Amino acid sequence: MSETIECQAHRRDRRWTVHVATYGVYGHGRTLKAAAENTEQGLALAGVTAEVVLIPTAPELDKLRAAREAYEAALREAVTSLARRQTSLRDMSTATREPTTWVKRLLPAQAEEPAATA
Repeated sequence: MSETIECQAHRRDRRWTVHVATYGVYGHGRTLKAAAENTEQGLALAGVTAEVVLIPTAPELDKLRAAREAYEAALREAVTSLARRQTSLRDMSTATREPTTWVKRLLPAQAEEPAATA
């Protein structure tokens, strides 16, 4: 595949529908995978070779994404605060109830902050 195209998938009754406005291509399927494959086939008929990445949309999914983003922002803030107090990685993990790998991923950005202000 030469490029990746992100597009929204909407639930219509028992099917997912996709519209790639740039190329005037529509796709559909009972599953997200089938809808992506069908959209890729439609793009191929239009002479476009691309991998389709679907973003399922619905009010419930939008609410879920917003909640997840708010949680991740709060987690970053908590890890930043704990790191400034020289809290150990294990204690940060225990306090936030997140795996150490998750907490550790947030630390490199935090380590650069004090150097930038010094």
